[in-house]
Amino acid sequence: MKDRNFLETVMEFEQQLESLQGQFHALKEFVAFMMEEHQSLQQENSHLRKRLDEIHAAEEAVLKQSELNAKKVKVSRLDIGEGYDNLARLYQEGFHVCHVHFGSSRKGEDCLFCLSFLNKQNG
Repeated sequence: MKDRNFLETVMEFEQQLESLQGQFHALKEFVAFMMEEHQSLQQENSHLRKRLDEIHAAEEAVLKQSELNAKKVKVSRLDIGEGYDNLARLYQEGFHVCHVHFGSSRKGEDCLFCLSFLNKQNG
């Protein structure tokens, strides 16, 4: 009886080993598939990060250029505004700002050339 019980135990153990070997083989295939998928996703992620960096760099360049353009426009508008204000102030102080009599005293009289020039600058 002991030999029969021992033989059955060995046969059950062999079946368990075969079952474990099948499970191990399935697990190895699954790990190989997951490693391939992981590698593929890493490559795609790297590509997407590179593309995202390119897009951010392009957006940053456009933003810097638009800021520079905005500053130039703002500076030019300020320059025109300041210049106009200075000329209007000079005119109010009694000096000609027209090209005909520039800098000479108006003696309290309005000058059509100066008024025309200031209206052109204002518009």
